[in-house]
Amino acid sequence: MFTGIIEQISVVENIEQEGTNYHFTLCSPIANELKIDQSLAHDGCCLTVVALDREKNRYTVTAMKETMDKTNLGTWKVGTEVNIERSMRMDGRFDGHIVQGHVDQTAVCTKIIDENGSWRYFFEYSHSEDNITVPKGSISVNGVSLTVVDSAKGMFSVSIIPYTYAHTNFHNFVVGTVVNIEFDVFGKYVQRLLEQYQAK
Repeated sequence: MFTGIIEQISVVENIEQEGTNYHFTLCSPIANELKIDQSLAHDGCCLTVVALDREKNRYTVTAMKETMDKTNLGTWKVGTEVNIERSMRMDGRFDGHIVQGHVDQTAVCTKIIDENGSWRYFFEYSHSEDNITVPKGSISVNGVSLTVVDSAKGMFSVSIIPYTYAHTNFHNFVVGTVVNIEFDVFGKYVQRLLEQYQAK
């Protein structure tokens, strides 16, 4: 379980394919604080640490075929900056929203507006999976806990303050960037309950 508050940016240093699995080795300032078997959200996708090289601040995670198919990990290459967050602690403030680390689908950045102090990002996603957003609702974009500004079928926008812009990989986004989306878990349960009610 995560909160959507990004701790650091990791940089992809190596990618190896083994069958249908991909092993990603990343460099991170917090690598020496990690441990094998630890869950770590990468652009909002929960992955397990499988190897560590603390002397070089490196660690490795493995993604299976389903993860590669449903997330933006297939776009990663050497040098890609990735938002990371360790699982949330139970002894502190809960600053974001509940993020499971289970990516629902990807979205594409369609427009970026510089609002002279903040940035507005617009995204489109396939609505065939019946995922929805609502204005002022929560959403996770590449693991970042954000509030929806504009919402319509298959699209939404979010606003980014300078701190978030500088400390996440949002500063690398351009029109066409593919991102991981996790919709609000409470909204998903409400939607499923309504679907079951309407089907009766």
